[in-house]
Amino acid sequence: SSAVDDPFVRDVRREISDLDRALVELVNKRLRLVARLKKYKDEHGIGFVDLAREEWMLQYLRRGNRGPLSAEGLAELYHELLDLMKREVQKQE
Repeated sequence: SSAVDDPFVRDVRREISDLDRALVELVNKRLRLVARLKKYKDEHGIGFVDLAREEWMLQYLRRGNRGPLSAEGLAELYHELLDLMKREVQKQE
């Protein structure tokens, strides 16, 4: 039997698909907020990138992370997310 016909594979894939769709929606919500924040900061002469805040946030996320995502994996995910946000916000301008 192929993976396509396997009910377990089909069910888990459906769950993954639902999570992926939810992740995309959350990323879009986050991007809208980041764009609003950048606009406000630009209008008020506040620097966009706040490295102290980014470091604080990563430590906050680390404390809440119950795994199986490793601390290294979490840092990689978070930095990729921040880089993506910065690139996407620039595209919108």
